Amino acid sequence: MPLIALVLALAQAATSAPTPAPAATPKPVPSGPFVALDVTQGRAALGTIVIALNKEKAPISVENFLQYVRAGHYDGTVFHRVMPNFMIQGGGYTPELVEKPTRPPIQNEARNGIRNSRGTVSMARTSDANSATSQFFINVRDNHRLDFGIGGAGYAVFGEVVEGLEIADKISNTPTMVRGQHENAPQTSVVIKKARELKSWTPPEPAPTPTPASVTTPPKP
Repeated sequence: MPLIALVLALAQAATSAPTPAPAATPKPVPSGPFVALDVTQGRAALGTIVIALNKEKAPISVENFLQYVRAGHYDGTVFHRVMPNFMIQGGGYTPELVEKPTRPPIQNEARNGIRNSRGTVSMARTSDANSATSQFFINVRDNHRLDFGIGGAGYAVFGEVVEGLEIADKISNTPTMVRGQHENAPQTSVVIKKARELKSWTPPEPAPTPTPASVTTPPKP
């Protein structure tokens, strides 16, 4: 190829418009069931965390969770263990950190293939793989070391936060203290005022993109 033709070809390639990236496939809207947690701290309302439960992948854990919701078990309980860049755990204690009575433990469903990723909700348990009762935790980061096969028996994911994850982030960063046997208890109790089963849920509208402020040219002197 003559030198001038080669230069022209390279120039044309450099100035040609880049190929647009393929559009991202939108994430499907969860079908539920859905549970809303109305959360307060002290006298201040923090807002509502909405959880979509995965009945297909974790039927035992979901039914267990719903039974506690319907019985009012979670109303007035606290997030008693909160750790920044890790998770927030609750569902078992009163603000005085008195443990509430529970039903018998359930089978661990950690082999369901759902990873402990940011925003997912999992069953809390002791070192016994099949010891989960009412307590749960919300992952505020990817915690894949808690998955089955990586973290031994693993921790069963049974839902995901579809609204209010920023509230979980805020809770995870609240100042903590040692209270009895609890080393990461919030200094000011973070209370689930009410846990409500929702008949339906509609995704919130995305925040509008801010319009750049117009630049006004000053008048000439």
